[in-house]
Amino acid sequence: MENVRMLSTLGLMGAMRSLSSACEAATGIHVDADFAPTLALLKRLREGEAADLVILTREGLDEMIGEGRVIAESAADLARSFVGIAVRAGQAHPDIGSEAALCTTLLAARSVAYSRLGASGVYFAGLIVRMGIAAEINAKATIVEQGFTAERLAAGEADLAVQQISELKQVGGIEVVGPIPHDLQTPAVFSAGRMANAKHADAADRLLRHLASLEVAPVLRQSGLEP
Repeated sequence: MENVRMLSTLGLMGAMRSLSSACEAATGIHVDADFAPTLALLKRLREGEAADLVILTREGLDEMIGEGRVIAESAADLARSFVGIAVRAGQAHPDIGSEAALCTTLLAARSVAYSRLGASGVYFAGLIVRMGIAAEINAKATIVEQGFTAERLAAGEADLAVQQISELKQVGGIEVVGPIPHDLQTPAVFSAGRMANAKHADAADRLLRHLASLEVAPVLRQSGLEP
């Protein structure tokens, strides 16, 4: 069985874990995957870390293509992802259905957990500035360097967690309230590409074709992504 080294954004972690055994059966490829926020992965790739295949935000992948690190022709958009809000299991679900309701809910929370490095955290930091509540939210925010923000709900450190819905769903003992209103967000697009210096280029191409195929779509949906 061939081995492919893959670096992937956290947003695909749930889907890839569900897919791994079916993927091996379908392609004959064992995936050695490492997951981290896109910004952390870009830094690692620029520092020379080796990989065959990467899954990043579309913007991150385009940067890697521009730097000649990823083969442009190999790029494939896999899924769209929306940012959502979660609470601890059993807690009342607050109203986040409109901008005004979301603003009230965020201001009422004891603490909001969001990520510093992930695409969702960068987006949320900008959103609260646009909403004019950044000072109030950040004064009591729980900033997560990397990893899953919803873990702070289970630990009792925050009332609300903000992250890609596919990432929120990775944590037990929490409930996803729903997405932030769609008119307030631009969904992240997660895209895959083969590294220019891939050691296992053919296997990486086969794996990429499989990940972009229709048979993988239901697993992506189940993990909170939109194929």
